[in-house]
Amino acid sequence: MNRTSRYLLAAGLVVLALGTATYAVVMRPERARLPISESMGSRPKLPQPNATLVPTVNIARPVGWKEDEAPHPTTGLAVKAFARGLNHPRWLYTLPNGDVLVAETNSPGTDAPGLKKRIAGLIQGMAGADTPSPNRIMLLRDTDGDGVADERTVFLDKLYSPFGMALVGDSFYVANANAIWRFPYQDGEKSITAAGKKVVDLPSGYNHHWTKNILASPDGQYLYVTVGSNSNVGENGLPAEEGRARINRLTLATGEMTPYATGLRNPNGLAWDPQSGALWAVVNERDEIGSDLVPDYITAVKEGAFYGWPYSYYGGHVDERVQPQNHDLVSKAVVPDYAVGAHTASLGIAFGQNSTLPEIWRNGLFVAQHGSWNRRPKSGYKVIFVPFQSGAPNGPPVDVLTGFLTADKKHAHGRPVGLALDHTGALLVADDVGNAVWRVAGVPEQPQPQQAAAPEPQPQMQP
Repeated sequence: MNRTSRYLLAAGLVVLALGTATYAVVMRPERARLPISESMGSRPKLPQPNATLVPTVNIARPVGWKEDEAPHPTTGLAVKAFARGLNHPRWLYTLPNGDVLVAETNSPGTDAPGLKKRIAGLIQGMAGADTPSPNRIMLLRDTDGDGVADERTVFLDKLYSPFGMALVGDSFYVANANAIWRFPYQDGEKSITAAGKKVVDLPSGYNHHWTKNILASPDGQYLYVTVGSNSNVGENGLPAEEGRARINRLTLATGEMTPYATGLRNPNGLAWDPQSGALWAVVNERDEIGSDLVPDYITAVKEGAFYGWPYSYYGGHVDERVQPQNHDLVSKAVVPDYAVGAHTASLGIAFGQNSTLPEIWRNGLFVAQHGSWNRRPKSGYKVIFVPFQSGAPNGPPVDVLTGFLTADKKHAHGRPVGLALDHTGALLVADDVGNAVWRVAGVPEQPQPQQAAAPEPQPQMQP
C-alpha cells in the first residue's frame, strides 16, 4: 500500500469515526436508563458513568405565563401570584415586619473564556437565563393582607449580582458575587439610601458559580457563606478553585472567615432545622457523565467535613476525569444525607415547621428545583417536599408545585429558584423565568351548607 492509499484509508477511517459519533450523539442521543425516582432518597442508585463525546443538552425554552396561568399545587394547597412583572427574581428574604425582599439578579458574565463559555452562553440563552443582571433588591409589601403585594419599591440598587440576604440586629447584609456588604436598616423602611460598608471579599475573578448565599446563625454571631466551584470538575485547573466549593463561616465581630465544610460543588440554599438545630444545605453536583449521574442532594452540613468535589461524589465514587487524584481526601469524603435527583438544579430550601400549611407539610424540607439542562428526559422544574422524622429525611419526596413545564415538556412557563416563608407562614417561590413570586397556602376549609329544617307537621282539621 503506497503513501497516498494510506492517507486515503486514514481519512476514510476518520470520516467513519466522525459519522459514527454523529449518529450516536444526534440520531441516538444519550438518555437516562433509570427513572428520576431512582436518583432520590437516602440510598440513590449510582450507575456507571456514561460520558459522551458531546454533552447531553436538553433545554426547555421559556414561554412565560399568561395572566390566567399559574403553577399547579398539589391537593390541599392553593397558589396565586404574590407579585408578577418582576425582572429575573432569584432569591427571597422576609423581614420581621412582613416585607418581602427579592433579589433581581443574574450572572455578572465573568466565567472563564473559551469554547465552553460560549456553549454555556448558548444554553443559558435557550433557557432564558442570559438576561443582564438588574443588580438590585426589590421590596414587596402586602398592605391589606390578601396575599398579593400591592406596593413595590427599590430597596437597594447599584449592587453586583446580589444573591443572599440576612438581617442581624439593625444591620442588613447582602452577598454580592464578589463581596459581602453591610447596610444600616431601620424597621419598616422601604429603601436604604445610606452607603454600605464592605465586610469581606469573596472569590470572584472567573465566576462560574457566581451565586453567593448567606445565613445568619441563631445567635447573630456568624454568617454562613456559600461559594460554588469555578468549573464542572476542575477543568480550569485546581488553582482556579482556591477558596471555592465550600461553605465558610464569617465571624461578624472580627470579619474573620474560615472554611466550615468543603468539597461541596455548588451549595446554594441554607436553612436551620427548627427541631435539631442542624445547618442544612442543598448542593448541585457535577454534570456530563450521563443523565443518571450525579444526583443533587440535601444534607446536614458537618463542621470540618469534606464532601468529595472534585475528586469523588457520594463518598468514594471516584471521578476519573479529575487528574491527579487525591486518595487521602477521597477516603474522608462524607456521604450526603439525601439525594434529590440527577441534574434537578435544586437551589432554594425552606423548612416547613413554622409554616401555616396543613399539618402534613410541617415536618420536612421544601426544595425548589430549577430544572435540568444535562438530562434526557428533563428533571426538576418543580417544588418538592422531603418529609422528616427525628431530624432526618424519612420517605420519598412529594410534589408541591408543578406545571412549570408545558404539557409537551418542550417549553417552560417558569423555573423555581428561591424559597421563603412569609409572615403568615405561607410558602413563597421565586420564579426567575416567569418573573413572578408565587404564594402557596392551604386551601381554606369550606363551611358545610346547613340543611333546611324539616317543616313541622300541620294539625289536621277535624271534620
